[in-house]
Amino acid sequence: MSAIDAPFPVTPRQKRTLQEMIRVTRDARLLRRGQALLWHLEGESIAAIAERLEVSRQTVYNWVARFATGAGSVAERLADAKRSGRPATAKGKIDSFLAALIDTDPRDFGYAATAWTAPLLQKHLAEQHQADVSVISVRRALHRLRRRWKRPRYRLALRPATWRQAKGGSRPA
Repeated sequence: MSAIDAPFPVTPRQKRTLQEMIRVTRDARLLRRGQALLWHLEGESIAAIAERLEVSRQTVYNWVARFATGAGSVAERLADAKRSGRPATAKGKIDSFLAALIDTDPRDFGYAATAWTAPLLQKHLAEQHQADVSVISVRRALHRLRRRWKRPRYRLALRPATWRQAKGGSRPA
């Protein structure tokens, strides 16, 4: 039996706090971690706890090690740690810029376009507001603002002279 397999020292007060937290928490992660620690304190093996909670043995080892060596309250030791993870999204950050910008004419800002497009809005946000966002983020922001538009299609000039006849349009009498 390794040192971590043996139950770690816990004061009676910490054990009561752990039991109370398990009883009242609404957070499933805290509940599972707390249960695993109590079962381990009662002498249950790591493998049995992992099987019961349907997690890997390494996960249970991590919970036990973090609780045994951690500082702070019982709740702080069971809570999720800060993670670097994925950077924050642009959600909400660019909405105000787009709301003010969307009703303006792009030509006023020196663009050769007569209507805003998502790529043009992305370019403008990057140049004027130093907001490095994707075209998808711009489209999502426009969707949140309930803004929709259709890009103009310049297909009318490309139609053949007989297009009305094919559509059943005006026919000579």
